[in-house]
Amino acid sequence: MSTLLIENTLHGIQLGLLIFLLAAGLTLVFGIMDMVNLAHGSLYMIGAYFAYSLINATGSFVLGVPLAFVATLLFGILLERFVLRTLYARDHLDQVLATFGLILFFNKLVQVIWGPAGLSIALPGWLAHKIEILPGVPYPLYRLSITIVSLLVAAGLWYLIAQTRTGMLIRAGASNRRMVSALGVDIKWLFTLVFGLGAGLAGLAGVMYAPISTVFSGMGEEVLIQAFVVIVIGGIGSIRGAFIASIGLGLIDTLGRIFLVDLCKLVMEPSAASTVGPALASMLIYIIMAAVLLWRPAGLFGRS
Repeated sequence: MSTLLIENTLHGIQLGLLIFLLAAGLTLVFGIMDMVNLAHGSLYMIGAYFAYSLINATGSFVLGVPLAFVATLLFGILLERFVLRTLYARDHLDQVLATFGLILFFNKLVQVIWGPAGLSIALPGWLAHKIEILPGVPYPLYRLSITIVSLLVAAGLWYLIAQTRTGMLIRAGASNRRMVSALGVDIKWLFTLVFGLGAGLAGLAGVMYAPISTVFSGMGEEVLIQAFVVIVIGGIGSIRGAFIASIGLGLIDTLGRIFLVDLCKLVMEPSAASTVGPALASMLIYIIMAAVLLWRPAGLFGRS
């Protein structure tokens, strides 16, 4: 049981860090640009498709992954510049409807370009085995690599936001974008930078998750819902809140699917418990979100 607990705790942290990469960009875009972008999950999907094409084109997994990240970042900048910039002055309902339309458009676009069938990305041999992280506890090397890379990206994002002049402008824009604009900062450039950064982070999450899943049209919708739950719990505009809430969500979802099944077996048949347990684990994150909204409507680390 201890080995199972350690492995699934690491799985939960890895899942949480992937959700953080998606949620961090979403909370920056929402917190600074005051824009509800439902198409953010599509950038996660597009990053995965870019990874598939670039890894096959270069013949190198190590080269294709960073190229896919850069490609998604540039794609996000172009999307903001030529499509989403027209929505800044519109209300949230218009933004929701327009970006929902983008979800449908991108889902069909990837089917036209890459086909309707799911795609697989093969890991190189040196990443496709397990290593012993503790005596008697083997763990997939690629999943461990995802955790390490995500932590490094999270640390780099913290440094950018908290320790650099650009981060100072981003924080100021989240607090009072009109004042920042009045002080001579090109707010359009700031918006483009923030959106491109968010798109790159979403794409990176899709790039890293693609080899352990299937790349398919619409793969961003489910993870987008989880990202919205994270920013509601953590607080809109708070990177720290997004990080803590993401790790918590990943652990609750992963560990809950195991231990809630065992708890359900105490009061029902094993076959029913195997169905009810995972369902309760999925519901639990929304129950927590509702409780946070009742207790702190701005989120755990959000501003009132």
